[in-house]
Amino acid sequence: MKFEWGGGESLQPVKSLYIHWPFCPYRCHFCPFVALAGHDSYIAEYHKALLTELESFFESHPDNGPIQTVFFGGGTPSTYPEDLLEETITCIKKRCGLTDSYEMTIEVNPGTVTPSKLHTWKQLGINRLSIGVQSLNDELLKNLNRHQKAADVYALLDAGSLIFDNLSVDLIIGLPGVSAQEWKKLVSIVSLWPIKHVSMYFLTVHEDTQLYFGVQSNKIVLPPDDEVVDLYYWTIDQFSQAGLEQYEISNFGRQGWESQHNRVYWHRKPYKGFGLGACSFDGASRFQNEKNLLKYIKGAINNDNVIVFAEKLTENQIWLEQLMLGLRQIKGIALDDIVESLSVKGKDSFYKRVYELESVHMVNCENGRIALTPHGLSVANEIIVKLSCIDNQ
Repeated sequence: MKFEWGGGESLQPVKSLYIHWPFCPYRCHFCPFVALAGHDSYIAEYHKALLTELESFFESHPDNGPIQTVFFGGGTPSTYPEDLLEETITCIKKRCGLTDSYEMTIEVNPGTVTPSKLHTWKQLGINRLSIGVQSLNDELLKNLNRHQKAADVYALLDAGSLIFDNLSVDLIIGLPGVSAQEWKKLVSIVSLWPIKHVSMYFLTVHEDTQLYFGVQSNKIVLPPDDEVVDLYYWTIDQFSQAGLEQYEISNFGRQGWESQHNRVYWHRKPYKGFGLGACSFDGASRFQNEKNLLKYIKGAINNDNVIVFAEKLTENQIWLEQLMLGLRQIKGIALDDIVESLSVKGKDSFYKRVYELESVHMVNCENGRIALTPHGLSVANEIIVKLSCIDNQ
C-alpha cells in the first residue's frame, strides 16, 4: 500500500528539507542503522533516484516558496561525490530557492574530508558542518569500529574553521572504557575549539549491534548510570562557562547559533524527507519512505510514490508530542498550551503530577511555563511518561 504526501491537510508550505545519504565506509559498533558499506556500485543509481524524488515533489508543489533549512544526513554524507552533490543542491536552488538566512548542514565524519572538498561545499552553499567527533581516544574509536583518529578531527577543525563560520560537533557520553577524568579532559578541550554548537548524546545500546552483543556477553562494561548523570551535570556547567548554553537536552550553542533545522522538529513544523527510509511531517501526518535500497531506487526512478507508511496523528498523539518535544527544550512549554485540550478531570490529574514533580525538584513552574530542572533533564523520559499517564476521561 502506498500513501500520498500531504493529503491536502497541511496548511503550511515546507521550509525544511532532509536529504538522506545512506552510504557509509564502515559501520560503527553502536550504530543501529545498517550502513551501506560495500554498496558503492549503487551510488549513481541512488543519486538519480534521489533527484527524481526531489524533482517530483517540487513539480507538484510549484508555489512552495524558498527553503529555510536543508540537512544532509546519513549514513556518511561527507562521502557524497562532489559532482553529484552539486546536482542535488542546484536542483533545490533552481526549483524553489533558499531564503536569505538559510541554514544548510552536512554531516561530516573526520577522515572522509579534504580541503578541496570543504571549498567545494562552501561554493555550493553549504554553510554548516556537523562533525561526528564522539571521542579523541584513538584506541576506543578503533574498538568501536569508527575509522577516524584524533589527528583527523584536529585537521578538519583547522581547515574547516578557516572556511566555515558555523561548526558543530557531536559527542557521546557514556561510552565504555571512558573514565570520568578522560571525559572531563575531552569536554575541556572541546570547549576551546572554534565551534558554535555541540550535540551531546547519551550512549544508547541498540539491539542487533556489536555493542549490544558485547554488553550482553559481558565483554563490554558500560559506566554506571549515576556516574554518567553526574558527568552530564558537570558538562552542562562546563559548556555554559565556555559560552555554549544548553537550549535542549542534548544541544548547546553560542547565542544565535542554535540549530535552525533541529528546531523545526522540536516545534513540530512541516519538513520533507528525501531518500531511503526518510521521514516527513506535513503538520498533520507523519510519513516514511521505502527502506529497501533496491525498491526505493526502482520506485523513485520510475517516478512512483515511494512513501510506504503514513499516520495521521490523533489528538492524543499531538498532545503527547507537544509535551515531549516541549519539555526537551530548556525553556519548556506554556502550561496553558499543554492543558488546553484536557478535560476538567485531566487538568486536575495533570496539575497533581506537576505538583508532585515540582516538590522533588524535577520541574519548575514559572511565568506560566513548565520546564525540567537540571535534575529532571537526566530522567526526562521518565518524567514525560509520568505526566502523560493521566486520567483524561
